[in-house]
Amino acid sequence: MSESSENEIDNTPVNGNLNVGVQLKKEIVKELEVCEESALSQDVEVMVKEEVEEKEDPIRIKEDIKVHEKHLTFIENLQTHLRVHTGENPYQCSECDKSFFLINHLITHLRVHSEEKPYQCSQRDDSFMGDNPYHLKTHMRIHNGEKPYHCNQCDKSFSRNTHLKTHPRIHTGEKPYQCIQCDKSFSQKNHLTTHLKIHTREKPYQCSQCDESFSTNKHLKNHLMVHMGEKPYQCSQCNKCFSLKQNLLTHMITHTGKKPYQCSKCDKSFSQDNHLKTHLRIHTGEKPYQCSQCEKSFTQTSHLKTHLRIHTGEKSYQTSQSDESFSMNNYLKSHMMVNMGEKPYQCNQCDKTFSHNVLFKIHMRIHTGEKPYQCSQCDKSFSRNSHLKTHLRIHTGEKPYQCSQCDKSFSQ
Repeated sequence: MSESSENEIDNTPVNGNLNVGVQLKKEIVKELEVCEESALSQDVEVMVKEEVEEKEDPIRIKEDIKVHEKHLTFIENLQTHLRVHTGENPYQCSECDKSFFLINHLITHLRVHSEEKPYQCSQRDDSFMGDNPYHLKTHMRIHNGEKPYHCNQCDKSFSRNTHLKTHPRIHTGEKPYQCIQCDKSFSQKNHLTTHLKIHTREKPYQCSQCDESFSTNKHLKNHLMVHMGEKPYQCSQCNKCFSLKQNLLTHMITHTGKKPYQCSKCDKSFSQDNHLKTHLRIHTGEKPYQCSQCEKSFTQTSHLKTHLRIHTGEKSYQTSQSDESFSMNNYLKSHMMVNMGEKPYQCNQCDKTFSHNVLFKIHMRIHTGEKPYQCSQCDKSFSRNSHLKTHLRIHTGEKPYQCSQCDKSFSQ
């Protein structure tokens, strides 16, 4: 092979990214030498040179690089995706013990510690955390009312895709998040997280106005409205106002007369789900709210709060007519009615009237025959809880009333 041919090949441009370089040159030189020896040197040399030019064409090389880069991108995306299944979180926060499977998630999280909020809402003074304007875009739907995500099972629509994904569980009844402490399950992970605080009794959100603390920030915000006296939600049927929209919606049901929540143990029905749950504790005897000062427990947290005032001596409800004060507002109202002789609760079965709603309800059981308090030891039931308590002493043998003149004692 001639020197000029070899020099031409040596001067051919080579792209190092594809590793064709020296090896390709050697192969081409070898081909030329073989062709020269076989007496086809002239024609074959031209053909080989054309092939070399085609192989090392810069446009062709760029296309090959693009293909190569696409393969690398696919491999990287696959490796990232596999972390969803393996649980690998290689990106560790240096400020706390959290770790993430994507680096941009770590960058976003670090703003929690630095308090950096780069995306500003134009409607209010709020600012947002995020590595892109998507969070701000989602927030703006609160102001413009946009709800682009539609449920194909009902007419509801949502401002976020994540909300739409969770919503179908209402239709399917799916509750994939199971509590490990009890048998309750939930349709959303954040509902499970909130529920777990019942078992841990964790209440990290402290009110700055009083000594109350809460398990969620939302509950704290709702509580703060009590101090501010703010009640922006007004009923269109009457003049009542509420601090929470949910409370207004619940109140509106009272105007419709609907009571869709039916007790399976008796014929009572309720306008709210939580009222039914509380009522069922009468039948089950469940009292989940335990006093930390004594051994008493209660079916409702409001009853526990009221009871605690016995230990603290707090009487925050003062009458304007005298120096008397009361631990509960309804005690004050009852006291005022007694003084004024007011009895607004009229029985429609007889001519009796009552100063308090509770007394009226107890009286109505005489006419209806309702006995919601069931003895767990026998088949007897009672119209009053106090009657059930007295009856239970027959089974326990308890005789708390002692005669001061002799050693006899009695159950009543």
